[in-house]
Amino acid sequence: MSFPYLARFQEAVAELKSEGRYRVFADLLRRKGAFPTANYYSPDGTQRPITIWCSNDYLGMGQHPKVLAAMHAALEEVGAGAGGTRNISGTTHYHIQLEHELADLHGKEAALTFTSGYVSNDATLSTLAKLLPDVILISDQLNHNSMIEGIRHGGAEKKIFRHNDMAHLEEILKAIEPGRPKVIAFEGVYSMDGDFGPTEKICDLADKYGAFTYIDEVHAVGMYGPRGAGVAARDGTMGRIDIVEGTLAKAYGIMGGYITAKAEIIDAIRSYAPGFIFSTSLAPVLCAGAIASIRHLKESNIEREAQQANAGRLKAMMKTAGLPIIDSPSHIVPLMVGDAVCCKAVSDALMNDHGIYVQPINYPTVPRGKERLRFTPGPLHTPQMMDTLVGALTDLWQHHALPRQCAA
Repeated sequence: MSFPYLARFQEAVAELKSEGRYRVFADLLRRKGAFPTANYYSPDGTQRPITIWCSNDYLGMGQHPKVLAAMHAALEEVGAGAGGTRNISGTTHYHIQLEHELADLHGKEAALTFTSGYVSNDATLSTLAKLLPDVILISDQLNHNSMIEGIRHGGAEKKIFRHNDMAHLEEILKAIEPGRPKVIAFEGVYSMDGDFGPTEKICDLADKYGAFTYIDEVHAVGMYGPRGAGVAARDGTMGRIDIVEGTLAKAYGIMGGYITAKAEIIDAIRSYAPGFIFSTSLAPVLCAGAIASIRHLKESNIEREAQQANAGRLKAMMKTAGLPIIDSPSHIVPLMVGDAVCCKAVSDALMNDHGIYVQPINYPTVPRGKERLRFTPGPLHTPQMMDTLVGALTDLWQHHALPRQCAA
């Protein structure tokens, strides 16, 4: 008698549904030139306009005329895909140009692109673990899953320090023998709570104890620093950090991930990381769009300033309305709910009754009991959109009391 394979898969999905953690994809069609609005295709086959409040296209660059023009030109010039891995016919002049732009952005000697930010973290951290003999990787407690998995895949010893707790980090560093290789891995912006990593204090400890530094800037590139190079650029610490990792899929509005560092480090990762070696390279059209987006945001502060202004305004409106936000210092606006079933219910009510799309954030993305809605106001959200959003949330909290009912 064979194992009941299908029944086990059904049981696993049923477990998620019973906990209120089953994820439902929203069938959306963004409208060119009209972001953050989109058409929502409901399960019954009808469609209606909605406003997106949870996009990682933070600055709306996925709709920018310069980006679209560059992508159209590349498509006409070279066609669709890259045709292979970077080692086998998949390196085009667009890839070389993009890596030059990224190295320049972060003031590093070289850069390396990957198919996603997840892959760049996983591939790079696991490879560091294998290249550095007897290395110990020291990771912030709230680091992204891609960093956690990269460290795990490397198989080296690891230590976890309490989130942004410099005393705990120093305690760990002090206990490691001085000559042993050690890598401190942390983030510029932590995307669920919206707080910043203390880059200067971490660099000071790294200098004191001879540690190698690795920063994930995926939720910061394009949006912080004079040219959009991230939190470390804003803090003046970028030159002190060994590897800066980022994404092209958020503020730059395209797709892909990357690292920047000294040329020797990039060459080693390029030569040893399976996640790079065996992956088909980014399509040239994506590289072209990313180049245009990066170049624009190196010169333009308009998008960054408008995003910060809108984030500040939305936070103030939510506070005034008595909504339970986490008052983050960044562009991310988390609204605490505290229950998976309730979080989904609020998200559904916003979509069905108000045409507002925000995805519930549940375990394992956040701990159980810390479920939330995560809003990402951008430069293209209008005052009227904010009024509609805050009015809908206020109605749900005050009149329907959904969060209180679920928590009770």
